[in-house]
Amino acid sequence: MIRIIIWFFILSIISVIAFRWLPVPISPLMIIRCVEQKNDGKNMTLKHDWVSLDEISPKLQLAVVCSEDQNYLKHFGFDWGAIEKAMKNNDSNKKIRGGSTISQQTAKNVFLWPGRSYIRKGFEAYFTLLIEVFWSKERIMEVYLNTIEMGNGIYGAEAAAQYWFKKSAIKLNKDESAAIAAILPNPLKYIANPPSPYISKRKAWIKQQMSFWGNQLDYDKYNDEDEVKEKTVVKKTSAKKEK
Repeated sequence: MIRIIIWFFILSIISVIAFRWLPVPISPLMIIRCVEQKNDGKNMTLKHDWVSLDEISPKLQLAVVCSEDQNYLKHFGFDWGAIEKAMKNNDSNKKIRGGSTISQQTAKNVFLWPGRSYIRKGFEAYFTLLIEVFWSKERIMEVYLNTIEMGNGIYGAEAAAQYWFKKSAIKLNKDESAAIAAILPNPLKYIANPPSPYISKRKAWIKQQMSFWGNQLDYDKYNDEDEVKEKTVVKKTSAKKEK
């Protein structure tokens, strides 16, 4: 048993480090969906085209942050405020609300299976910490936007852009990016184009949030703030020593 645990830790760390650079060819969810389609007597559909982050519209990157995880650049994998709100909501509301960050969703998509068990959540927390340690925020976003489900058999930004708007992911505009981000809570149920009244409402809210962000996502913003704080602390310490 101890050997199994040791090998699990070794292999999990190696796989996370490897995917820091390598594209993710397929995810557990993609396989599960194909099996579900087969069991339902449907044609198996799997559209997934890996592209680098610089081939994905910055507007889509910002749209998913505004829609799914507005503290993405600040947190280290977990947004405890969002988790607390989700728990309070779920205690008093029949409609389950998730509090997962983009990092958590990425860890789940790449390494785990869908589900709400405590065991699965435990593994999710473990892999979330690993990718936050070994990957940059840009890499997490790149993997997220290449593996997330964005329609029935549609995975990743490039496949979604081609399916919903007949264009490449880099050419998505603000309105189209917001539409794709709006369906992410349930991409098997919602349609990005043409949008339903509910999705249109969500899309308008996401576009408003994008405007509040200045219509751009600056991955270096909070890193720079941390560096400024560290330099300020060093200067104050040096000044005290001189006195």
